[in-house]
Amino acid sequence: MTARILDGAALAKSIRAEVAQRAAALAARDRPAGLAVILVGEDPASSVYVRNKVKDCEESGIRSTLDRMPADTTQAALLARIAALNADPAIHGILVQLPLPPQIDAHAVIEAISPAKDVDGFHVASAGALMTGQPGFRPCTPYGVMKMLEHAGATLRGAEAVVVGRSNIVGKPQAMLLLQADATVTICHSRTRDLAAHTRRADVLVAAVGRTKMITGDMIKPGAIVIDVGMNRDEAGKLC
Repeated sequence: MTARILDGAALAKSIRAEVAQRAAALAARDRPAGLAVILVGEDPASSVYVRNKVKDCEESGIRSTLDRMPADTTQAALLARIAALNADPAIHGILVQLPLPPQIDAHAVIEAISPAKDVDGFHVASAGALMTGQPGFRPCTPYGVMKMLEHAGATLRGAEAVVVGRSNIVGKPQAMLLLQADATVTICHSRTRDLAAHTRRADVLVAAVGRTKMITGDMIKPGAIVIDVGMNRDEAGKLC
């Protein structure tokens, strides 16, 4: 069977065009969309992610602000900034780039963001809404996977779906979104016995782990859809 590569770049371009239209409609009603991004420290990878987010906003016609805070920022200072953004009517979404420096409790920071502005979908209220099938913000990576599956024409109802990874940011919400699409879902992780026995059954396999070569070709059944959202680096430090 010939493999087919899912073109995420083409889908992203289409979504950006749709977002730009919606942003223009809001601006025409004097309600321009506003996103606030907070970066604490100078982590190189985080700086790249933030730069891309700001660039995407510019291309989509969304007003964005970027708060760069030093690595020695206190938790109190960060929480105060979030409180100000929560109260700002011109800001509709707040993103705090993770990871945060060790002196800051990431959970406390996430919970300080108003659920109405939690566009990352990390707040416990957002997680609860996802768990119970209620409307709300969904974590971006799992939501993007669902968009890719939809774009690929995947039939999820009754399909065997395996998610490798159990993080609160990707693995768990990914499993819930697949379950809501009527797939039969299995969650695997680093402690799973005989991982291959599970992955070989999968019609849809989502890899969400930060380890290279955890899943190999012989662990995938013919015709399966495989989406890898794990961030890995090879021996040379290059993302792969």
